[in-house]
Amino acid sequence: MKKIGIICKSGGEKPNEILKKLLPWLNRKGYETFVDSETAAHLNISGLSRDEISSVADIVIVFGGDGTMLSVSRLVAERGVPILGINLGSLGFITEISKENVFNSLDKLLSGECEIEERMMLNAMIIRDGRQISEYRVLNDVVINKGALARIIDLETYINDVYVTTFKGDGLIISTPTGSTAYSLSAGGPILFPTLESIIVTPICSHTLTNRPVVVPDDFRLKIILKTLSEDVYLTLDGQIGVPLRTDDVIEIVKSGFRTRLLIPKGRDYFELIRTKLKWGER
Repeated sequence: MKKIGIICKSGGEKPNEILKKLLPWLNRKGYETFVDSETAAHLNISGLSRDEISSVADIVIVFGGDGTMLSVSRLVAERGVPILGINLGSLGFITEISKENVFNSLDKLLSGECEIEERMMLNAMIIRDGRQISEYRVLNDVVINKGALARIIDLETYINDVYVTTFKGDGLIISTPTGSTAYSLSAGGPILFPTLESIIVTPICSHTLTNRPVVVPDDFRLKIILKTLSEDVYLTLDGQIGVPLRTDDVIEIVKSGFRTRLLIPKGRDYFELIRTKLKWGER
């Protein structure tokens, strides 16, 4: 583990002061570092594209928020590269380490005092007129939702080819346990411990009040058919990629064969994280 990639949030404020100290600190310890091109330009050093970093790095350090972590997780999943998240945002469920603890956390990481926590991912496929037209991988969630001016949409839903129901509402969230603290939570979904192997199905503003979130095993296959005559419905992947859907499009969702590998400090208390981020116990 001698090659360390560093990727920072795109377009945002760069942690230049930290990196000016961190890069020589890592080099003195014998590590080769690769910085994303946008951040490198701010530091007046040479950099690599994110794709190039994902192909050469043994681990990747991410400076940003959960959104940056989600994009990097999709980038490196096929190679199984471990990711360490440094939180520059406000919430940060998967960028757990604060920027004030960067050097202490890296000291522990490089001395073997970190664990690798594996998180399941999902694959989502769009099938149109009987032909698969696209496939995506996500760490958090796959969302089918209507546009601002669209009416209630109908989503005919099957699990393992068994008809479940036709959800009528603003949409549907298909989430991993990691994504249970994201959009699904806002829509009334349950919090799942992030290393569980399950899939959450959460309706968004369901027209039928008895439609509640459902948790199914990770080896189940979900099939959702858009039955509404509307041109204002989208498939959204990890809240970052949006794809317009057509009537009778089929969205199939299964557990991905790849996993996100997060570097976690030993002894980390997940419930302390939940209490801190969600303000549990406060009045």
